[in-house]
Amino acid sequence: MSLDLIAYVAFFLTMALTYAIMCLGLNVQWGQTGLFNVGIAAFVAIGAYVSALLTTPDAPGRFGGFDMPIAIGWLGGALFAGLAAWLVGALTIRLRSDYLAIATFGVAVTVQLCVLNLQPLTGGAFGIGFIPRPFGNLAGDPLAFSLSNLALMAGVVLALYLALQHLARSPWGRVLRAIREDESAAQALGKRPIRFRLQAFTIGGAIMGLAGAAQGHFIGFIAPDNYLPILTFQVWAMLIVGGSGNNRGAILGAVLVWGLWALSAAAASAFVPPEQQARAASLQIVMIGVGLCLILLLRPRGILGASNPLASLTGKRKQTSRE
Repeated sequence: MSLDLIAYVAFFLTMALTYAIMCLGLNVQWGQTGLFNVGIAAFVAIGAYVSALLTTPDAPGRFGGFDMPIAIGWLGGALFAGLAAWLVGALTIRLRSDYLAIATFGVAVTVQLCVLNLQPLTGGAFGIGFIPRPFGNLAGDPLAFSLSNLALMAGVVLALYLALQHLARSPWGRVLRAIREDESAAQALGKRPIRFRLQAFTIGGAIMGLAGAAQGHFIGFIAPDNYLPILTFQVWAMLIVGGSGNNRGAILGAVLVWGLWALSAAAASAFVPPEQQARAASLQIVMIGVGLCLILLLRPRGILGASNPLASLTGKRKQTSRE
C-alpha cells in the first residue's frame, strides 16, 4: 500500500470520525431519549463558527480573531452550542415528535441564514478561512499530518464513547430510556421528564458543537454551504444505519455512510462527463436513500440497534410462564 493511499485512508477516517461525534450527540437525543431533532446543522454550525472566531488570527472587517489555542476553541464551540441547545430546548422541549421536528428545523434554517448574512461576524458567503489545523507544523508531510489528526480524532471519539457509555449505564441514563419507552410511567415514579429531556437535548447539542469545531479545524475553512439541511439528513442516515440507541452503532453508521458518500462522489467524478457532474452529485443522496431503505427493510433497528427493553421483558415473562 502506497504512502499516498495510507494518507487518504487516514483523511477519510478522520472525516468519518467527525461525523461519528455528531451521531453520538444525536444518539443522546433520539436514541436514548426519543427527541426528534432535525436541527443538527444549526448546532454543528454554532460550534464551528465559535471555535473559528476564537482561534483565527485577527482579520480586518470581521469580529473575532482572538488567536486562542485550538483546545480553547473546541471547548468554546461545545459550550456555546450547548447553551444554544438549552435555549432552544427550554422553548420547544414540551413539543412532541413532529412539532419538535418542525421547531428544530426552523432553528437550523435561522442559524444558516444568520451565518450567511452576518458578514461582519461570520464572513458571510465567503466564510472564515485560515482556521488553525491541529498538527499544522506537519502539513508538509501529508502522511504524518493525516495520521496525527486521525489519532487525535480517534482519541476524542473514544473518550466520548466511554463517557456516554458510563452515562447510559448510570441512573440518569436509565431514566432517559424509561422516558423514551413510557414517559407517563416514568413520571408516575417521581421523575420529571421535561427536566431530563432538556438535559439530554443540551448535552447532545454540545457534542454536535464539538463535532463542528473539530471538523472546521481539520478542514481549515468553513462557509454557510457546509451547514445546509443535507447535513442533518446525513447524520440521521448514519444513526439509523448503525442503530439508534447504541453508541457503537452510531460510530459504525458514520463510517459506513460516509464511505458510501465518498465512493459515490468518486464514481461520479470517474464515470460521468464533466459537464454532467453537477447533476450527478444528486446521485449521492439517492444512494444514501437506497441504502437507508435496505437497512430499514432488513434490519429495522439498524446494524447494531439496541433491542427493545419492553419486548425483551415480555419475552422473559413468557419464558418464565412456560417453565
